Amino acid sequence: MQDFLFYLNLGWEHIISLDALDHQLFVLVLIAVYSYSDWKKILILVTAFTIGHSITLALSILDIFRVSSDWVEFLIPLTIVVTSLDNIIMKNQKQTLMRANYYLALIFGLVHGMGFANTARVMIAKSQSIAVPLLGFNIGLELGQIVIVLAILAVLFILLNIFKVNKKDWVLFVSSGVFALSLKMTLERIPF
Repeated sequence: MQDFLFYLNLGWEHIISLDALDHQLFVLVLIAVYSYSDWKKILILVTAFTIGHSITLALSILDIFRVSSDWVEFLIPLTIVVTSLDNIIMKNQKQTLMRANYYLALIFGLVHGMGFANTARVMIAKSQSIAVPLLGFNIGLELGQIVIVLAILAVLFILLNIFKVNKKDWVLFVSSGVFALSLKMTLERIPF
């Protein structure tokens, strides 16, 4: 149980800490097109991200799959750039965009899962089963994502209902800002 709680906390910190800006920006831009009434769809969306994250993390820990950390650090903000751009380009096709986001969450979750793989590989002993660490880490990650989603939805509720911000303006503002930040991160991390 102590190992489980250790990895649960590690997963929580992986998404909540100030060093996790790239993951937080990805979650923000991924759910920007949704409303607080879409909470079930959002929960499925962040779970798809966690599943993708978990698959790659497990494959990396088992040393079945490895990608250079330079490339991973480049690809993670690139996934955010693509998701932001998708929101901007498809801003008038909300239903299509929402469906596409499920695939983006799962596929880009695979990329994001590689970001923690090297650290996890070192932490989990060869003789240790990966089941408990992986389960604990992913539950912590999922809980952290849910907290971030709730915070974003609270801000969105206030902006839409109290300040009467237009939903399309919100999506364009968030997506453009996240696009700029993630493009800067991507350009700073070019591995060649």
